[in-house]
Amino acid sequence: MARVAGGDERAFQVLSRRHLPAMLGLARRILGNAGDAEDVAQEAFVRVWTHAPRWQPLAQFRTWLTRVVVNLCLDRKRRAPWVDLEAAGDVVDPGPRADEKAESDERERMLTAAINKLPARQRDAIMLTYTEGMSNAQVAEILDTSVSAVETLLIRGKQNLRRTLGGVIDKDD
Repeated sequence: MARVAGGDERAFQVLSRRHLPAMLGLARRILGNAGDAEDVAQEAFVRVWTHAPRWQPLAQFRTWLTRVVVNLCLDRKRRAPWVDLEAAGDVVDPGPRADEKAESDERERMLTAAINKLPARQRDAIMLTYTEGMSNAQVAEILDTSVSAVETLLIRGKQNLRRTLGGVIDKDD
């Protein structure tokens, strides 16, 4: 390792030839996949080369290298497994389907038109409460009226919307 730390490629090749088969076998047994095992073994020897200057002979080289391979295997197993593109199937768009979006847009257009036909105070109460998210107390202050008057405006406004829209909007709105 001292020679590898000094950049001796020949010494690195000797270490690789001597230890690669055992490390490859270890990685195969842990991972159960030859392709992943080869990747891990290759990464382990890259680390031998790059970490050689910092290597401390506190343990045998083989013990240190085995620990590196085991850690790389454990890291590999923690990662989500790769899925072949063909096996993954079609990607599902999480957004609404085109027909659902068209329906929703049409309902929204009809609701907006119906709200615009409401008497001014009902329309204002509906818009401030449901579009702007204001409390009845805030709406009452803006409309210069009482909270109970706002509640009445909201009830009448929703009744008018239900009459105008029929079954287009839910009864709970």
